Amino acid sequence: MVHSIRRWTVLLLVALSLNWVAAEPAAARNTRYLLKIDDVKKDPRYAENVPNDVAFYFAGQAHPAPVKDFGEVVTNRKGNSFGRPDEEACAYTMISALKQLNQRAHELGGDAVIGIVSYYRKQVYSSETEYECHAGGFVAGVALKGTIVKLGK
Repeated sequence: MVHSIRRWTVLLLVALSLNWVAAEPAAARNTRYLLKIDDVKKDPRYAENVPNDVAFYFAGQAHPAPVKDFGEVVTNRKGNSFGRPDEEACAYTMISALKQLNQRAHELGGDAVIGIVSYYRKQVYSSETEYECHAGGFVAGVALKGTIVKLGK
């Protein structure tokens, strides 16, 4: 009888251990990066994907006074990070986010996006030189918030 109880105890512990091990990968990786905006602008994919007819001013950067305000916009872009270095996936996703801001400015009649901040999970990270990106095993994410305006020249 004691042998039977020990065997069931061992089997129960093995089953619980296997359940714990199987559940562990469910905790997805979410690595936070603060990366240079200038590195993205130097990337050849930036010039190929983001027209230069809309100016981007990150929080704190000086810009001409707006003559018309079209309101605040948020972009939340995700990019494939599977099999890529995190920084590369983040750069590509940042390019996608800036492209979306550019398109939205065109739709509204603006020529600039001012006060741009990172806005990942609705948490503001404000920098003139860096953006925030979160990378996991399969997806990289960049969220930006800014105000679309028409600038006085």
